[in-house]
Amino acid sequence: MRRETGNRFHRAAFVIALSVGGAAAVLQPLSGDISARFVARSQPVKLAAMEGQFRTERGAPLRIGGLPDPVRETTPYAIEIPRGLSLLAFHDPSAEVLGLSSVPRDERPDPRPVHAAFQVMVACGMCMAAVAFAGALLGWRRREAFFGRPFLLAASACGPLGLLAVEAGWVVTEMGRQPWIIYKVMRTSEAVTPVGGLALPLVFFSLIYLALGIFAVQMLQRELAESPSFPGEEG
Repeated sequence: MRRETGNRFHRAAFVIALSVGGAAAVLQPLSGDISARFVARSQPVKLAAMEGQFRTERGAPLRIGGLPDPVRETTPYAIEIPRGLSLLAFHDPSAEVLGLSSVPRDERPDPRPVHAAFQVMVACGMCMAAVAFAGALLGWRRREAFFGRPFLLAASACGPLGLLAVEAGWVVTEMGRQPWIIYKVMRTSEAVTPVGGLALPLVFFSLIYLALGIFAVQMLQRELAESPSFPGEEG
């Protein structure tokens, strides 16, 4: 699109992709709200790690940024929105939120990577939603600006954010439930397989995926080099 701004094929594909992805990015907070309330009820310790919440308290604040300190049991440098966590997790600004200090240390996840990954996930989602909103506004008010270089650069920069958000979400999911592989039933240490000789299949499958990745990149480069042209194309 940045090389061939007037290409009608690329324009149509860009509009479709941004419409579907933009709608998903804007609606994602609704799904996140349902998930957050589920986690608050079923895995409150994970929620505490996600938010860097060490003390059990009513009217718990929502924290933006910050770095949880498991030793001092504080989350310094965070911007706190009063009662925000209680409101989002329970739809009640005075609701009680369980803190990490309510469980023994050997039953707590490490809040540092969990909190950081959760912040990255939310930030990526907000950036994509903002670009989608800007795209909708430009498409409505200034259609040519929608295909202009500044917005195309912003959309390009959002390209990796979806994958980054997914991976950060998995870090939250998997590390947030530690030390349990089945919450309150089996620890991860108890589920580690005793089978040996796993290094060889790991290397084998890694090489297969690496080869597939290289092949996919080459195919994409060839497709982009042979992009279609249409009558009425500009430039």
